[in-house]
Amino acid sequence: MHINNRHKQGYNFRALIKANPELSRFIIINKYNNEETIDFSNPLAVKSLNLSLLKSEYNITFWDIPAGYLCPPVPGRVDYIHHLNDLLKTTPRNLRPKGVPVKVLDIGTGASCIYPILGQREYDWDFVASDIDPISIKVAKQIISSNKTLDKKIKCRLQKNSLQIFNGIIEAGDFFQLTLCNPPFHSSLAEASEGTTRKWKNLNKTKSVSTPQSKTLNFGGQKAELWCPGGELAFIGNMIKESKNYHKQVLWFTCLVSKKDHISKIKLYLKKAQADQIKVINMAQGQKISRFIAWSFYKVS
Repeated sequence: MHINNRHKQGYNFRALIKANPELSRFIIINKYNNEETIDFSNPLAVKSLNLSLLKSEYNITFWDIPAGYLCPPVPGRVDYIHHLNDLLKTTPRNLRPKGVPVKVLDIGTGASCIYPILGQREYDWDFVASDIDPISIKVAKQIISSNKTLDKKIKCRLQKNSLQIFNGIIEAGDFFQLTLCNPPFHSSLAEASEGTTRKWKNLNKTKSVSTPQSKTLNFGGQKAELWCPGGELAFIGNMIKESKNYHKQVLWFTCLVSKKDHISKIKLYLKKAQADQIKVINMAQGQKISRFIAWSFYKVS
């Protein structure tokens, strides 16, 4: 994990239970190393762990999401935030005027509003949180209004056109130092269901899985959170096309890329769009390597 990630040493369950006593009912003993853990195949346990982390480490007093909505793991999400901060620090000072607050656009914030929460708590960034799902926006607003200072730092905008990404969200006069996005990775419901089954197998739940639809993914997820026509490659391609229209209003566009094989095609899209800067940033979390692509129409080096 990133050197600044406060979760890189693992979970202190004693501190987490102190912050959120409800977590205690989900604690189990790992039979391989005799250490405390939770059943990561249990969505209620994962949600309780997230709440405990947010309370214990980020001074969040209220956080709740509806059943079935994406419950993102905090350690991995905050890693993206830390790497984005590194990206900003390597950007010339003339493009980052001193005293100007960092403003970030989160595309697809979800009901959890997790990236704006973590970005505000870690770096005091200002956020616009966008989503196409009215329920996600409603729940995100409830979380924001229920936690001290978030209401002054995070604003929500509903994307009314599911075929658009930046259009209808970036307003005249806006300037964002960063955009971020965790895109829908799958290209269809069937593909997303197959992904659910694979994850259940990895969590040793194969005996209880009869069909891909018989279990919900432990981290949840609605349609727009998990899949879109063409999957992440099509989504990011559309994002790149639209980004040209806002090349003066955004310093760095960024997006997570789940499949390493997609990077070469995405770079071709960016070259066609005449992006001045293209960066691929790898993020290591244990043995897992994730990544995001970053591009800018400013000459930043």
